[in-house]
Amino acid sequence: MLTRRLLLLAGLAAVAAPAAHADVKPHPLFTDNMVLQRGTTCPIWGTADPGENVTVTIDSQSKSGKSTIKLGTTARDDGWWMVRVGTFQGGDKLTVTISGKNKVELKNVLAGDVWVCSGQSNMEWRLRQLPKDEQGKKVADKAANPNLRLFTVPNRTAATPQKDFPVNAKANEGKWLECTPETVIEFSAVGYFFGRDLQKALDVPIGLIASDWGGTPAEAWTSREGLQAESALHHYNEKADVAVAAMKSIDPEKAKAQYEAQIKKWKAAAAEAKKDGKKTPPQPKAPGKEAALGPHTPSSLYNGMIAPLVPFTVTGAIWYQGESNAGRAAEYRTLMPALIRDWRSKWNAELPFFQVQLAPFQGGSSGVDYAELRDAQFHAAKTLPKVGLAVITDAGDEKDIHPQEKEPVGARLALAVRAIAYGQKVEFSGPVYQSVRFDGNKAVVNFSHVGGGLVAKGGELTGFAVSGQDGKFHPAKATIQGDTVVASSDKVQNPVAVRYGWVNFAKPELNFFNKAGLPAIPFRTDDLPLTTAEKK
Repeated sequence: MLTRRLLLLAGLAAVAAPAAHADVKPHPLFTDNMVLQRGTTCPIWGTADPGENVTVTIDSQSKSGKSTIKLGTTARDDGWWMVRVGTFQGGDKLTVTISGKNKVELKNVLAGDVWVCSGQSNMEWRLRQLPKDEQGKKVADKAANPNLRLFTVPNRTAATPQKDFPVNAKANEGKWLECTPETVIEFSAVGYFFGRDLQKALDVPIGLIASDWGGTPAEAWTSREGLQAESALHHYNEKADVAVAAMKSIDPEKAKAQYEAQIKKWKAAAAEAKKDGKKTPPQPKAPGKEAALGPHTPSSLYNGMIAPLVPFTVTGAIWYQGESNAGRAAEYRTLMPALIRDWRSKWNAELPFFQVQLAPFQGGSSGVDYAELRDAQFHAAKTLPKVGLAVITDAGDEKDIHPQEKEPVGARLALAVRAIAYGQKVEFSGPVYQSVRFDGNKAVVNFSHVGGGLVAKGGELTGFAVSGQDGKFHPAKATIQGDTVVASSDKVQNPVAVRYGWVNFAKPELNFFNKAGLPAIPFRTDDLPLTTAEKK
């Protein structure tokens, strides 16, 4: 079997060949069961013969009756065409007919809100991958919802921004699906829980576009222009240039022959090892794999998995990523805002953007500090408008970077979205650090989002630390007094800084909440340099 990298080379060759259009064909985002964004005009586009007349007709059934929209356009010299339709009200039922020399009819279409669900493995994690007490299956069995629609973008890297992506019907990738027990079991668990809660709260159809890939860094999801906009990130474009040049130097036919020969030998050796009860030898790597374009290459996933979505009209995005950047937390303070600005620039809209703060996990690499990455995620939420944060300090796993508790992640994302994107008056955050004053040997910390009152769940408040002028932090005794926390340590006579939750994983678990049941955002009041893991 060819690896994804060799398939990529073949794909690039196909892209480079002259396009040969025959029938009028909508972009892969436009299929049966799709959701078109309500309340605004929506572009619909695709390919046809150059100069071909294309007509898009939309029959709409709303509470107020039936209506028809009919728009025409002409395919450009490169075969691409686009029309803008709308506006529609949430819940409108639509039939979209695209006509040229042939006719394509898209059925069971709804008007509602569309959200992009992106990031790395914790966003990619499917419902079926929640095996504890058959949680995923039990959830899927009750998930049937005709007002929730699912779309999964196939994993693909690319050297340049792509216009579309391949459709993998067997894997239910590249087409809209109605949410049923059979379809949702293979969908993002976080995405589903988020969409389920949001759909219930808004009572309008919700479309979810999952574009995610495990183990990938944020720079891979940022366009070349987005990285170029920050001088501190220019080195990523230089890295991408090297990878693209190396990829282009590979002879696809020769690489294919070499790899197939290696695989043949490996299969024989593996069969022999199995027969003798020995360990299976490692599968050979594809020739040129180290140099070829991969999912860690800067901009490669933006090009292959985000660019094809633009300019499909969406409401906003949810994002669960950061593990692969955890050793570069100081840089993430620049990189994450750059990614958000980049996507907003490409969509030409101030997309509401919601991050999941990294879950507690002790098994990280030496020198990696998750606390610093969480702080960088909080920084993006503080410095950019319409950016929210879902805190999950109570939903981690000490030894598993993929914690099973995905439902609270989706629930907290939905709360933040309801408050920030939709303006609903709901408490969406746990306590947020506001200010601190020092009184003798005590630090008095003030918070917003007290949510009816501050709470120490399960007993004595844990997770606070204080330091003196020496910058050495010591565990603090902390008590809640009204809307403040008073912290002190016998080892620090004159504290100058406070930290809360500044750990990879805490035992006992961090227990600072508000009465709305939401955990406090970890914070620090100092500006001491981050760890040496930052240094190159």
